[in-house]
Parts: sequence; C-alpha cells; structure tokens
Amino acid sequence: MPEKKIKQFVKLVIKAGKASPAPPVGSTLGPTGINLMQFCKDFNDKTNTMSGNVPVIVTIYEDRTFSFEIKTPAVADLIKQILNIDKGSGNPNRNKIGKITKAQLREIATRKMVDLNCYSIESAEKMVVGTCKSMGVSIVD
Repeated sequence: MPEKKIKQFVKLVIKAGKASPAPPVGSTLGPTGINLMQFCKDFNDKTNTMSGNVPVIVTIYEDRTFSFEIKTPAVADLIKQILNIDKGSGNPNRNKIGKITKAQLREIATRKMVDLNCYSIESAEKMVVGTCKSMGVSIVD
C-alpha cells in the first residue's frame, strides 16, 4: 500500500477532553475538509484523563483523512497547574507569585523531556528554571 500524500499540518492547543466542532477547532480544521466530529471524538477519547491545555499536531492527508499527535502541555501550563494560578507575574523581577520546589522542577522536566531538544535531565531542568524566572516563580529547596 503506497504512503498517503500529506496535504498539510495544523497545530492546535485544545483543552483536554473538551474538543468540539465550535471555534477554535471548527474554524481551523473545517476548511481542510476532514470529519470534525470524528476528530473531536478521537481527541476527547485520548485526552479525557489529562487536564489543562494540550498541544496537538494534526496531519491532514490528500484523501481528507487525518492523524494526530498529542504533545505534552507547555512548561508554563505545568507550572500554573502546580501553583494553582491563572497567569504569571506581570513584573517577574519584582513581584514573585509563588514558589516551586526542586522536586517539582524535576517532575516537570521529566514529563516535558520527550518534547524538549535536550539530552540530559539537568539541561531540561535549566529550561524549566528559565520559564519559572520569566513567570515570577521562585525555586526553593
């Protein structure tokens, strides 16, 4: 069987288990001609155990079929989940909005490691530390 020809890739960030044909999913994927209801059903089935916003890359083929790959949530989203906050600090150098432990830092780095372009957990932790600093989150022991 020959390989399917890829028509396009679409990147979306959707709440886990909450995809519906309404915008932003419908307005983004509708013009591609794929079956929106099928995508929403498949996405919700795969993400119903997750929480927060989930990045997804949808591959659309010439024959209007699709496949999708679910990525790990953004580091900022993982930090916000741990701290139970809505957004980072508007002035991160002066206003600190929370504290995160080194164990939580390592947990985020290990979870996100598959999507990062680094080879060691230590370098992944440094990337997470950078996000923490830009959000106004302090790291404590």
